[in-house]
Amino acid sequence: GISAFINYVDRGNLSIAAPMLRGEFGISASQLGLLLSALFWTYACLQPVAGWLVDRFNVNWVLAAGFLLWSGATAMTGLTHTFAALFVVRLLVGAGESVAFPSYSKIVATNFGEEHRGAANAAISAGLVLGPGFGMILGAAVMARFGWRPFFVGLGLVCLLWLVPWLRWAPKKRIVHSRIVPPPKVSEILRVRSLWGASLGLFSANYVNYFIITWLPYYLVRERGFSLTRMSRIGGFAYLCGALVTLLSGWLSDRWLSSGASPTLVRKTFPGVGVALAGIFVGIAGATGSIAALVVGVCFIGFCSSNMWAIAQRLAGPRAAGRWVGIQNLLGNLAGVAAPAITGFVLERTGHFGWAFATVAVVALVGSASIFLVVGPIEQVEWSSERAAAVAAHG
Repeated sequence: GISAFINYVDRGNLSIAAPMLRGEFGISASQLGLLLSALFWTYACLQPVAGWLVDRFNVNWVLAAGFLLWSGATAMTGLTHTFAALFVVRLLVGAGESVAFPSYSKIVATNFGEEHRGAANAAISAGLVLGPGFGMILGAAVMARFGWRPFFVGLGLVCLLWLVPWLRWAPKKRIVHSRIVPPPKVSEILRVRSLWGASLGLFSANYVNYFIITWLPYYLVRERGFSLTRMSRIGGFAYLCGALVTLLSGWLSDRWLSSGASPTLVRKTFPGVGVALAGIFVGIAGATGSIAALVVGVCFIGFCSSNMWAIAQRLAGPRAAGRWVGIQNLLGNLAGVAAPAITGFVLERTGHFGWAFATVAVVALVGSASIFLVVGPIEQVEWSSERAAAVAAHG
């Protein structure tokens, strides 16, 4: 959970510096959109590799190596002086962060039963939601006083301290694969319809989230005329509320499941309803300028995130969790490339954020429909390797 928090502080911090970067580097809105999306190019493309790594090697060490890379690259960000160098460093941050969610899902699927995965995923998702808010508050304060470069250098170096407790207290339980029951092949996972439905749902939720993470500071400062301090307070409050909703929804989903509800009903309801309402309220905020609607939209991002990964963990099972999540996260995080770049293009063409907010609402509704209609029953897939092993055992 703490590593996810740090992950999203590092992921969203460049957007806080966006108004200063545009002036210092002399870049256009579309170039800024490409820069804000750079992290997601490597982050998304390396997801299958990350999934293979966490299924093949000790997930604790894979996560530690990725953490070391992304925190080091965050510190290097403050030392760059050209647009090209800044772009390359953001690619490195994305490469390091690519191991995070396949690792999280492998750990949760291995160490937690179904009745506890809502809360376990909520702890991770709370970091996901709280990180950008904390980054806005801290980043705005530090950048306003010292500039953006010291903030990145200091943040990257301080975050490296997380490695000390992780290497000491990382979970010891592991899935050991054998030749008799190997993890399923990627080609077999790709044939499961629910993978595509869950991936589209994740893409839509991420589109809403990454739109807010990458463009909200710029929108509030440049289009709404807020000061850096006021912007950080609004963003920080929204994400704090979202983190509380995340924890509450994870707890509620587990309680609902324990009361006898089916995993299909419970695990689909939270992300399906959450992503739809997140998109609708963010769209309302864009049409009316309502800050309250924007805060509610962020809360519903938290409402859907705690159970989004529980779906993948149950469908894939412990043996396939890393590879499944790697594929799903690849497809879902293409939104990290699309949302910042499309928003920058729309802003440059229209001069305002109206159509960008409308696009968020439409994408969210499509994702909600995918979760309810394309994803099948939330039951573990019977992989061919496990089926063959069972037949051989009863031979």
